[in-house]
Amino acid sequence: MSARRGYSVTQIGLHWAVAVLIVFQLIFGESMGEAWEAVEEGAVPQMGAMVWAHILTGAAVLLLVVWRLALRRTRGVPETPAGSPLMMKAAVWGHIGLYVLMVLAPATGLAAWYGGIEAAAEVHEIFKPLLILLVAGHVAASLFHQFVLKDGLLLRMKRPLD
Repeated sequence: MSARRGYSVTQIGLHWAVAVLIVFQLIFGESMGEAWEAVEEGAVPQMGAMVWAHILTGAAVLLLVVWRLALRRTRGVPETPAGSPLMMKAAVWGHIGLYVLMVLAPATGLAAWYGGIEAAAEVHEIFKPLLILLVAGHVAASLFHQFVLKDGLLLRMKRPLD
């Protein structure tokens, strides 16, 4: 597979769609916690619009990330920009961490909700602060590339370069 300078239109669209869905989940996910507490207490949860939105958005994140991973495998991705060995390792491991959480967070949430697996719910809850940390690091690194290194890295996620 030849080296790519940028991502495809589909890869860029999936990146931003997943980003919006994750931000939505992080901001509006609290009603799901209340619904899960009802389940734990043996009560019938209130299945309001925000609970359904959390379930459907989580499922959408999972499906879109699997699609992204498939495109990543078949189409490839641009090379990691040259930098210090520490920066390059941070980029690789940061992306691995994001992908792992973007798959496991919705998978554990769905397993908890539809499978009644309490351990999955507990793990799912741990993923929120980890995801916030990784997303914040991802955004900070992008801004560092844009405004400090001025290497045009951010352009790869704004428009297709190939």
